[in-house]
Amino acid sequence: MADKKWYVLRTAGTKEKKAAEYLVKEIERHADLQAIVDQVLVPVKKEIVTKNGKRKEVERLLFPGYVLIHAELNPDLEYVIRNGIPGMSGFLTEKTGNGPTERVPVPIRDEEAQRILGVQDENAVNAAETEVNFTVGESVRITDGPFSGFSGTVEDILQERSKLKVVVVIFGRKTLLELSFTQVTKE
Repeated sequence: MADKKWYVLRTAGTKEKKAAEYLVKEIERHADLQAIVDQVLVPVKKEIVTKNGKRKEVERLLFPGYVLIHAELNPDLEYVIRNGIPGMSGFLTEKTGNGPTERVPVPIRDEEAQRILGVQDENAVNAAETEVNFTVGESVRITDGPFSGFSGTVEDILQERSKLKVVVVIFGRKTLLELSFTQVTKE
């Protein structure tokens, strides 16, 4: 019995998750495939996006157009992947010397698989990363807190703390405020 390895499957753009779902269902329908497939994975990274003062967690694909599978390849599995899954076009392959069109699936290196799996584990453990849609020098309106209704200019972005330093004019004097991303919106 051969070792199980990680292989990369090509999918139609934006169809990664749906193709992976179809593949998992097909594997569940065949007992012989269940024995040779350990995992089907769509690598994603969780991020928090702040837009118009609202924070939202989103998943971003690490490798758009690709799905990973940990399996022991056999002709039945290759046939199902290439011909039986909507939105999936087959494996990442390399040309062999046997003929002009002979191509074989190539597993990814163990180190690469572990790096990708590490990102998945990190997503499960750590809080999502915040994506900022503010820029230094941009005008913002304060929507929450004691300075609600004031307008200011972004002076600095403290991404690791999810805060902005904003300069506002109060009674004719410039004042530097430290505000959460959720307390301001773009003007």
